[in-house]
Formats: sequence, C-alpha cells, structure tokens
Amino acid sequence: MVIERERLASTGRGIFWMFVTGLCFLGVTVTVRYVGTDLPAAEAAFLRYVFGTLLLLPAFVRLLNGQLVIRDPWTMGVRGVAHGLGVILWFYAMARIPIAEVTALGYLTPVVVTLGAALFLGETLHARRFIAVVAGFIGVLIIIRPGLQEISVGQLAQLATAPLFAISMLLTKKLTANHEPIAIVAVLSLVCTLTLLPLALLNWVTPGLEDLVLLFLTAILATVGHYTMTLAFAYAPLSALQPISFLQLIWATIVGYLLFAEPVDGYVVLGGVIIVASASYIAHREARLGRRVTPAVQSD
Repeated sequence: MVIERERLASTGRGIFWMFVTGLCFLGVTVTVRYVGTDLPAAEAAFLRYVFGTLLLLPAFVRLLNGQLVIRDPWTMGVRGVAHGLGVILWFYAMARIPIAEVTALGYLTPVVVTLGAALFLGETLHARRFIAVVAGFIGVLIIIRPGLQEISVGQLAQLATAPLFAISMLLTKKLTANHEPIAIVAVLSLVCTLTLLPLALLNWVTPGLEDLVLLFLTAILATVGHYTMTLAFAYAPLSALQPISFLQLIWATIVGYLLFAEPVDGYVVLGGVIIVASASYIAHREARLGRRVTPAVQSD
C-alpha cells in the first residue's frame, strides 16, 4: 500500500508539472506568433536561446564549480544540435501556418519515435503498434490534405521538426536517469545557442525593441517549460503524461481564434485528434511493456 501511494503521488506530481509545461509552451507559441516574420527564423531562435542561456548563468556557475556534473556530454551535444535545428523549423512554421495546425502536427513526434525505433534500433513493430503509426500518418494527411489544397512550406517545416524533436526527447529521457534537470536544461540552451549562431549570422536583421522583449519573454517561458517538462519525465510514466499534453491542442485552437482570428479548421481538429489517439495508444503500449518514451509537447 505504501509503495502504491508513493507511485500515485509521484504520478500526480508528474501530471502537475506536465500541465505547467503546457501552459509555458502555450505562452511560447503566442510570443513567437507575435514576432512572426519580423526576423529570420534562425535569428529569432538564436536570440531566444541567447536570452535563455543568460537566464541560466547560475547553473553554469554550479557546473564550473563542480556542483553539477555532466556525465554524458556526447549525448547532450547530439541532443542540443538536433533540438536547435528543430527549433529553427518550428519558428519558421509558427510564422506561416495557424497555431492549432503547428500544435496538431507536433503530436507526430511520438509516432515517429515508434517508427524510428523499429527502423534503426531493431525493435519489433507489432501489428497494433503498426496500426497506431499508420493512424498517426492518416491524421497528418487529413490536416495537410494533399491534392485538395497546396501543401505549404510552413507545413513541411513543421513535419520536418518531428524526427529532430524525437531525437531530442528520447535523449532527454535517457539523461534524466543520471543528471539533474537544471543541468540538462542549461547544456541544451548552450548547445542550441552555438548551433544557431552561424545560421543566424547568414541572414542577420537588426531586431527592434519589441521583438527583443518578446523573445526575452519567450526565453523565460521556454526555459521554465523545459525544466518542468524534465521534472514531469522524472516523476511519471508516458501513459499518464500523454493525455495532459493533449490539452495544448485545445488551448492552441482557442488562442489562435481569440488572439489571431484564426478560424477553427475542422480538418485540423479531426487530424489532431487522430494523431493524439495514435500517440496515446503507443504510450499505453510502451507502458505495458515497461518502457518510457518521451511524450509530445511543443518544444522550443
């Protein structure tokens, strides 16, 4: 009974932190949407991570003093590069397609994780999980509707974030086993900044004060969101966290309608629900098998 109560308490804490994570990333979505196309995507992402790195200076002091230990720098480096490239594409998509559509397509990440594990890690893709993967891609087709409408560059950019964020999220889960959350977030911010710097310099545009303020707010929200997401992963299994991450699609649809006059697209909602159902089933199967895979949340 004691063990069961402790497990439930831990899961409850994980759900709480995932809820907070969703609110933080919703704020990130809104601020990035306001920045829009004022700045190139690589530059906007770079400035966001510069601000985020500055916010994390106390963590870097602890790293230099040996209070925080990096046990797997290679994994952290690969994660940071993959995440940085994914963030550029996400910033690009955010400026060009509706918030709800960006969010719905973002749920493809755990589906890609399952497919990638079968293709590259030798995991067996059983029939039910294969059906879930197919369902996820059907949801994508419903959203982008090839043949019925022109597939936009923004949609392609958001689809391309799925494998990059899948790499980042899987490595995050691995790192939570032997690193403090603040160390994981700090190193991610630093590596992303270094990854984005040369790409930002290729097409630099002098940012205005409003853009800088919005990107600084983005950095605060995203840094807090990454930290709370790491806490959620440490406390709760995927099967409990995936339904909470679904709330982001609801919030994104409401915010897009109220703040940016984006019409509620029934195809996006339907496709998003199918993708979320697919991801949730995969989460359930992974939990039954005793494994944990990172859930999909909007990650910047």
